[in-house]
Amino acid sequence: MLKDKILNKEPGILIYGITPPKKGTEQEKVKEISQKQMERIKDTDIDGLILYDIQDEEDRITEERPFPFLETIDPQIYSEKYLEDLEIPKIIYRCVGKYGETELSNWLQSDLDKDRFSVFVGASAKTQKVRLNLKDAYSLSRKLNSKLNFGGVIIPERHTKYDDEHLRIISKIQNGCKFFVSQAVYDVEPAKNFLSDYYYYCRNNNIEMVPIIINLTPCGSIKTLEFMKWLGINIPKWLENDLMNSNDILQKSLDLSINTFEQLLDFGLEKGIPIGCSIESVSNRKIEIEASIQLTKDIKAIMNRKIK
Repeated sequence: MLKDKILNKEPGILIYGITPPKKGTEQEKVKEISQKQMERIKDTDIDGLILYDIQDEEDRITEERPFPFLETIDPQIYSEKYLEDLEIPKIIYRCVGKYGETELSNWLQSDLDKDRFSVFVGASAKTQKVRLNLKDAYSLSRKLNSKLNFGGVIIPERHTKYDDEHLRIISKIQNGCKFFVSQAVYDVEPAKNFLSDYYYYCRNNNIEMVPIIINLTPCGSIKTLEFMKWLGINIPKWLENDLMNSNDILQKSLDLSINTFEQLLDFGLEKGIPIGCSIESVSNRKIEIEASIQLTKDIKAIMNRKIK
């Protein structure tokens, strides 16, 4: 069970992530989309399903977004109304700055008798106006719903710039975060540097490490590559060159993702860091979505082989 793996701080948590359809989509079309998603996911043997709560990140970057921002159906509503036949835990992302205290409080107190899971996401930039900050969201969650297992986000690239991502994580653990999901990783070195500092800080300060779930996503086109870079995913120049000049950019990205995860999993197992994996497709192209499903199965096979 996902709850047990999180609370026992086990390696090998496997999660798949999806974004709900855009707001305003006709109900029959939404049903059709959800049926396809459930059909794809049902045989992946995952521990949980992430449902993203997206926000416009225009404050974070001045470059034009490669794909337009489209508001989506609320992930909680999508989960309850369209994915209830998928009997796996749902991890609801919450961009907490979008919500007022009353809104978030009402959501936290719904289904108090059930084990629930969430990832709280803060502002995309310091200049972004928010209605509620992360610290207040953590406090509300601890106060109003002890059965909500909430986590946070890590950004390995930020560790390269500020050298303090591990300290951010420790602070969030102290505020109740029980697991973390990374931004998509295409550069193994920043992720290793973060994990190393996380491990040694926790060891030296007698802090028990919580699961770190490494996010992977296929890249099947130059357009997807541009969008990934816009999202802030660090792609080394040599790798960008290889992808852009590959005869099969999608397979190249899949091979790289598998290699990256194996390196990070081995690194974590050696040190006792509970490493897991989440997979998504940032593109809505069928070929990239199907590749993400295959990648999920491949990662599961690696976990089964390496984690005893």
